[in-house]
Amino acid sequence: MNCSCGRSPTGKCVGWHNLSEKDYQVKKIAWEIKQKSSENAA
Repeated sequence: MNCSCGRSPTGKCVGWHNLSEKDYQVKKIAWEIKQKSSENAA
């Protein structure tokens, strides 16, 4: 399902539209760290 709220890092709905701004920022940073870890492991 596509996401139109603009918060999804993938363009697909991940349920982040209901998060507060603070919680969204925390999730976003954690997702970015995970992505970088995955890239470095490859």
